[in-house]
Amino acid sequence: MPEVNVEINGRKYRMACEEGQQARLIGLAERFNTQVEGLKGAVGEIGDNRLTVMAGIAVLDELSEAERRIRALEAQVAELTQAGQDIAAELETTEAQFARKLAEAAEALEGVAETLDGAVPLP
Repeated sequence: MPEVNVEINGRKYRMACEEGQQARLIGLAERFNTQVEGLKGAVGEIGDNRLTVMAGIAVLDELSEAERRIRALEAQVAELTQAGQDIAAELETTEAQFARKLAEAAEALEGVAETLDGAVPLP
């Protein structure tokens, strides 16, 4: 299992990860370290454990908000999908009605044509 070295709050950590996930782990560690450094700048030195817990909670807050937005977008997609299905069904019904009316008009024209064909020609 590959290992990578990451740095969080000035400390280096060796971490194992799955093959091919090294760059992802390094990127995640960098993002987390940015969160820690941002908190350190905002609240000052408050102790490593407390700072790490605060950064973890802040990251989970962002994750929770992202999950809420995903659920809202999924609901919108479902709503739009249903609206599209409703429109497709309505279009199908309208097309069927149009086809019936067109068939009725064709029958009427055929009747007129037969009448005209059977009429006595004018002198």
